[in-house]
Amino acid sequence: MCLAVPGKILETNEENGSRFGRVEFGGITRLVQLDFVPEAGVGDYVIVHVGFALSKVNAEEAERTFQLLEEMQMLDDEETQDSGLRSQDSG
Repeated sequence: MCLAVPGKILETNEENGSRFGRVEFGGITRLVQLDFVPEAGVGDYVIVHVGFALSKVNAEEAERTFQLLEEMQMLDDEETQDSGLRSQDSG
């Protein structure tokens, strides 16, 4: 399954004719290529897929998406615990 995730641009720079940004995703920071969203700048939220920012998104939409992703992760954790799959990981 492919998933595009919103992130907040913390800083931008240019390197070898391409534009990059340091983007934060719920506490995790990654380097992202910004060439597809030339209008995006520091403080903006962008939708990122496989290291490329694809479009800008407003802060409210980004926050709503973060909340949904967190809820899905919580459900996944509960299902894994209930099925006993976690105990297999521990050895």
